[in-house]
Amino acid sequence: MSVVHQLSPGWLLDHLSFINNINYQLHQHHEPCCSKNEPTSSVHIDSLQMDSLISLGTSATFIAFDSTTKPDNENRGNCEIFIQKYVFRSELFNVTKPYITPAVHKECRQRKEKEDPMDGVKEESRISIIGKKRKRCVVFNQGELDAMEYHTKIRGLILDGSSELIQEGLKSGFLHPLSENWDKCSEPITLPLDTCNLSELCAMAKHLPSLNEMELQALQLMGEDVSVTEQDLFSRVVENNSSFTKMITLMGQKYLVPPKSSFLLSDISCMHPLLNCRKTYDVIVIDPPWQNKSVKRSNRYSYLSPLQIKQIPIPKLAAPNCLVITWVTNRQKHLRFVKEELYPSWSVEIVAEWHWVKITSSGEFVFPLDSPHKKPYEGLILGRVREKTAVPLRNEDVKVLPIPDHKLIVSVPCTLHSHKPPLAEVLKDYIKPDGECLELFARNLQPGWTSWGNEVLKFQHMDYFVALQSRS
Repeated sequence: MSVVHQLSPGWLLDHLSFINNINYQLHQHHEPCCSKNEPTSSVHIDSLQMDSLISLGTSATFIAFDSTTKPDNENRGNCEIFIQKYVFRSELFNVTKPYITPAVHKECRQRKEKEDPMDGVKEESRISIIGKKRKRCVVFNQGELDAMEYHTKIRGLILDGSSELIQEGLKSGFLHPLSENWDKCSEPITLPLDTCNLSELCAMAKHLPSLNEMELQALQLMGEDVSVTEQDLFSRVVENNSSFTKMITLMGQKYLVPPKSSFLLSDISCMHPLLNCRKTYDVIVIDPPWQNKSVKRSNRYSYLSPLQIKQIPIPKLAAPNCLVITWVTNRQKHLRFVKEELYPSWSVEIVAEWHWVKITSSGEFVFPLDSPHKKPYEGLILGRVREKTAVPLRNEDVKVLPIPDHKLIVSVPCTLHSHKPPLAEVLKDYIKPDGECLELFARNLQPGWTSWGNEVLKFQHMDYFVALQSRS
């Protein structure tokens, strides 16, 4: 369970526990029990096989198991099955100290005391090369003034609500007092390189018009270790309907696909395979790549304009009464866009605004709450799809609770960029138990969900996991 504590202000979450409770178990068949002449279950779809699939047109269905091996257990009656379990690297959640040190925190407070928001003027201190301080006055722009006004409104909610959840976490032992871990030596974390360049592969897919015109059924993963080509992933939704984890190999890189999950690897221009499934969703979570100054300065991450985000086909993907949740940065420009333009264009009515509060393992905010730059919280805008005509629910006997406003989700964040906390358990009281769930702009997979994005497998890479001792 990812929910450690649930109180009136909201939830204290354990993101790492949620990932590891997915139960990443890979079942592998090994010799010597199997015939030595029997081929392995790994499969690579070459260009000849791909051409034959294309010739089948819209009726093509591809099951990813080796055609030379029977899919049933007839040939494997006496084979020994090894179960390899994987867990997510715990050091990726090892946030013991705030991102801003206490010395910098003190300087921020002192600078904040010199600010006079009422006059729209702030006084900044700068340290020159020779060590002398020089001061200059800078006028707040409208965006900064709007941000300060918004922060003033929600500051008490963030401080009081998170403090209550943090105190409960300290009492239960989930969080640890600062003195216990402050002096621990933490080695620098070596993150895996994006050697597969998923987003670049998606850009390449735009030059495959024959695949873009096809309407293929979902690719179902069968077998323990499946090698797939880029064309296979670009042309259709990939499903793991089994109760066990599957491993796929794409351009030499291995990724874990959790049980009961599905995904589409593509960019926003190639969403038709998702629409071709003719499935609608009861929950749609959206984490758009918002445009900001730091993203524009670096070429590491792409972003979408407001017009591109509005073009996401939510009306076609949403079931009646669908719950739409959008992650929003603290820029008031983005908040206003979602509330005043984006949701109205999708016929989505706002029902609540929640906040994700990021803390260390000792319960401190990762950024000072009153930092004039980065805040330790982000927003979520929740809305329901408005129906022009009354449409009965899929199961009229199922009652869901009304969504409360201004709830907090408090958690230790992952050190990976934009690895958001899971919402499945938080939302369970507000959606039907059998609801179909979709995450857009996802970078990881989870059971029971369909995920889409041009980096949808990014955090499923094997390098983010550790293999435990296998057993048979």
